[in-house]
Amino acid sequence: MSRVDDRRVAEAAEELRGQLGGLSPRVGIVLGSGLGALGDVVEGPVRVPYAEVPGFPATTVHGHAGEFIGGVLEDVPVLLQSGRFHLYEGHDPDTVVLPVRVFAKLGTEILIVTNAAGGLRPTFRPPLLMLIADHLNLLWRNPLIGPVVGSEQRFPDMSDPYDHHLRQVARSVARERGIGLEEGVYAAVLGPSYETPAEIRMLQRVGADAVGMSTVPEVLAARARGVRVLGISSITNKGAGLTSERLDHADVLAAGRQLAEQLESLVRGVLRGVQVL
Repeated sequence: MSRVDDRRVAEAAEELRGQLGGLSPRVGIVLGSGLGALGDVVEGPVRVPYAEVPGFPATTVHGHAGEFIGGVLEDVPVLLQSGRFHLYEGHDPDTVVLPVRVFAKLGTEILIVTNAAGGLRPTFRPPLLMLIADHLNLLWRNPLIGPVVGSEQRFPDMSDPYDHHLRQVARSVARERGIGLEEGVYAAVLGPSYETPAEIRMLQRVGADAVGMSTVPEVLAARARGVRVLGISSITNKGAGLTSERLDHADVLAAGRQLAEQLESLVRGVLRGVQVL
């Protein structure tokens, strides 16, 4: 598929719009590893498997369901992406950000992106939630390279990639509900191998507080289309070398499930706040 036009995005959005039965989602939510439980609380859910959307491949990572879930949450029309695509699976950047471009095509104004990440800050005691204040793109790839797709900006401003006002709302919700919420910088690396202890030390020295293998491409595509972004990491473990424990994806999923209730409460509170923004 050529990047010269927006046909791939338009075809997927048109099919999804028809299956959603008139729902016009204001907020898109990307569910990271082990965080799919939020999809179970959407009111009037309409589930659309990726296999029914043109141009969408199947997900290959355990913990990523591979479907869209449309409905209402806290009186806000939402569209959830349950299962994301990663560069480490061999997908090209266009495929990784296709769901976000479809969100924008459907009129989504706000993107809430979640992920599971390793903690780098010495004071972190996983599992915990971290609000993403900024990021480091260490994937060495950018989905905006090449011809401009659709209405995207050629040179989007990234001075405030994670919306200041949305972060204020999230912090306020966390205080009111007694949710422990850290804030820091997320570093995206290619994976799929976990980082070595030396790489963890390097990431700490360049200012990262958490490390994962996703999120940044989606944020770049969202900002290029003027979509406001809120990012939340579930810190599921400490980085390699910071403890004597070995890292395992099953443990990441389990820790994500431990945080599911807090994440749901935080997202619900943010959606209530979104209604007045």
